[in-house]
Formats: sequence, structure tokens, C-alpha cells
Amino acid sequence: MITNRRRDVAVAMSLIAPFVVTFALVFLYPTVRMVLLSFTDAPLIGNGHWIGLENFKRLMSDRLFFTSLKNNGYFVLLTVVPTTALALAIALTINRLKGALQALVLALFFLPYILPVSVVTEIWMWMLDFQFGIIQPLFASLYGKSIPVFKNPYWVMPTVAAVTIWWTNGFNVLLFIAGLRNIPQDFYEAASLDGATRWQMFRRVTWPLLWPVTALILTLQLILQLKIFDQVYLMSKGGPFNSSYVLLLMVYREAFQLNHGGYASAIAVVLFVVIMVVSVLQFQLLRSRGQK
Repeated sequence: MITNRRRDVAVAMSLIAPFVVTFALVFLYPTVRMVLLSFTDAPLIGNGHWIGLENFKRLMSDRLFFTSLKNNGYFVLLTVVPTTALALAIALTINRLKGALQALVLALFFLPYILPVSVVTEIWMWMLDFQFGIIQPLFASLYGKSIPVFKNPYWVMPTVAAVTIWWTNGFNVLLFIAGLRNIPQDFYEAASLDGATRWQMFRRVTWPLLWPVTALILTLQLILQLKIFDQVYLMSKGGPFNSSYVLLLMVYREAFQLNHGGYASAIAVVLFVVIMVVSVLQFQLLRSRGQK
């Protein structure tokens, strides 16, 4: 018995060892290193001197940091709930289709998700180009003139948010479709026999049973959108007038352009804590909402 138990433990350890080693090398060690670096004045490459909390004190007086933090929050408001609501509406519509038509429509909505961010931003920058963009005539008909969306501080973040929703929403639609297909049809048949309308079926059957999937999507979207970088960097570089400057763009600037590794690590640590705290709080709130 002892020999068998030792053998089972050895087999289990050999199975989890690749994951543990990969996790330690790819995530755990860089995270610990980043936290330690945030307490120093080190450059991006090389050692520095221990300065304690000076980097974090500097953050509290850095206006660009608070501007970036505000822009991150604004982007979350523009994307997380709207993309979830839109994905749910699309999934409910697709779920009513049948056969090849359903597969075709689902593929069309999922197609942007497989594109790399460089291709997505190039497509939209071409369509929104001030002089030659095919969407500019629509702006001209609505507002009387063309709008340079990436040079206008009031348009740039909503535009990046719209592009992000178009790009990533296919995955959310797929999750909702999977959730809808897991709802037993018996519930709908029973509700129909009781004379329930479509709205009542959605409110009393679909929505409660779909809530765990909705909570998952909201949490994933919150984490992803707080880490916004690629679209902003490729489309607006944080401008105009820092109206689209976000925290990861600030990390990139401090680390790779100004060679301030310690200060960049402090910003990254703050972002990591913000993501962890906000996502945990949101998940707990959604969980308590789902248990009511």
C-alpha cells in the first residue's frame, strides 16, 4: 500500500511538474522580479539602488499617471457592459437561426476575433481616414463635416472602444451561444404551456440560467480592457493631448523609451493590484447577484 501510494504521488508530481515549472518561469519569477524592481531606481536592464517607496510616492504626484488611470476607467465603461450586452443580443438572434445559416452568421461574427491586432487597426484606420475613409461620408452627412477621430480628444477613446468591441465580441457571442445551448428546452416548453410571452421566458428562464456565463464574460472583459495597450498604441499613440493615454502605454514609455525600469515596474505593480482588486470585487458582486 505504501509503495502504491508513493508511486501514485510520483506519477501525479510528474504530470503537474511541467505546468509548475512553466508557471514559475513565465509568471511567478517575472512577477516577483517586477515587484522587487519597483522598490529600486534600476534601469530597464541592470541593477539599481534600493529606494523603498519613492517610486510609489512619485506616482502620487504624477499627473500623467492619474490621467492614464482615468482613461483606463473610461475605456472600461465604454467597453465591458456594452460589449456584453451586444454579444447577448447577437447570440439570442443567432440562436433562433437554424442549420447552415446559423453557422454562417456565427462564423461572420467570429471572424474578426481571429485577426491580429495590427490588421484590425490597419483596417479601421483606413476606413476612418480623414481624407479617404469610407466612413467619413457618414460623419459628413450626420455632422456636416468630416471628423479626424484620432486627432479629436472627444472621439478617440470611443472610436478605439468601438474597434475593440468589433474585434473581440465574437468570442463573447460564442460563449453565450454555448450557454444558451445548455439550457434544457423543457423549461421553455413548460413556460409556453403556462402562457408565458417571449419576454417572460427571457426574464424568468433564459436570463437566470445564463447568468453564470454573463458573470464570466463581464469578469474576463474587465480584466482584458484594463490591460488595453495594442489598439491605443497603434491608433493614437496616447494622443491627442493624452486623451487616450493608458497605464500600459505609460509603462512602455518609462521602460523602453526613458529607461526607467524601477518606475515602470511601480506603475505595473499598481495596475496589477487594480486589476486584481477590481476583478475580485466584481466577481463577488456578480456571484452574490446570481445567488439571489
